[in-house]
Amino acid sequence: MKKAFITGITGQDGYYLASLLLEKDYEVHGTIRRSSSINTPRIDGLISEHQDDGRLKLYYSDLLDSSSIYSLIDNIRPDEVYNLAAQSHVSVSFKNPVYSTQTGTIGSVSLLEAVKNVDKEIKFYQASSSEMYGGGSKEPLNEDSLFDPKSPYAASKVFAHNITNIYRDSYNLFCVNGILFNHESPHRGETFVTRKITRALGRIKLGLQSKLTLGNLEASRDWGFAGDYVEGMWKMMQLDTPENWVLATGKSITVNEFASLAFDYLDLKSEEYIETSEKYFRPNEVDFLLGDPTKAKEKLGWTPTTSTEDLVKMMVESDLNLAKRESVLIKEGLIKPTWENPI
Repeated sequence: MKKAFITGITGQDGYYLASLLLEKDYEVHGTIRRSSSINTPRIDGLISEHQDDGRLKLYYSDLLDSSSIYSLIDNIRPDEVYNLAAQSHVSVSFKNPVYSTQTGTIGSVSLLEAVKNVDKEIKFYQASSSEMYGGGSKEPLNEDSLFDPKSPYAASKVFAHNITNIYRDSYNLFCVNGILFNHESPHRGETFVTRKITRALGRIKLGLQSKLTLGNLEASRDWGFAGDYVEGMWKMMQLDTPENWVLATGKSITVNEFASLAFDYLDLKSEEYIETSEKYFRPNEVDFLLGDPTKAKEKLGWTPTTSTEDLVKMMVESDLNLAKRESVLIKEGLIKPTWENPI
């Protein structure tokens, strides 16, 4: 039975990747950060499902604690390591640049050092990001396109990407970088713009919220479904030769267009409910990102199977159900609205 080690297992990608690997009969090991609040809601179902067979094991650790990381890799001896952990919100990285960059830089080096010193046969995946490109080009971006990071988050990802290449070339390690363009789902964090849209939409439809406040409506992104993208991650790790890969849909739409698709699905007009505020604009905007997944399609046999419309439908239906539960709890006096623009 193969073993996989996942940092960031409690995040969106961690959930989908762990689910995929468990389906493929892996033994999955993941790290979670110590916190005063419970931070495993995305994977609670997986924990419950595998509490008897022991194929999902969790450990308290932090990427900034290199000795802890080394000890875990040494004791587990995984076949594959997936580094998904990060402070992944671009706007937050401007407000908390030190922690954001430390996690992306020190964390990746700690993992690579552990792999190098424990067992050079361990395969390593680094989660790179389309934010590294900076959004200055309207052309489709591929594995050879130049990076021009516009945020502390993106700068830390460029470092992690480059150090992964260096360890691959210097120590003959199996190290791959997956440059994933925006990938969303019902498990996306609620402060990310796509999820903020669908979360607010459910509440607006049920009369729990009056308006949705956003930032740059003309920012354009290549949005896909996270469940499709983790399949690509796994495929990268099954090859004999390590390379870097772009995963994308090859289609870019604006925040405004995404919102319109979502509101249209519930027969509402987005322009009647959306307003903008300067507080949601980034200090340094990335206006346009479009990926070129040609290499992944031709050499990995990977292609996204979920359309933009199906992604929007999936997210809207999930968040409408959440809003229905909130409505019941409000009527019973069990909760009060804590979101923006409540009714």
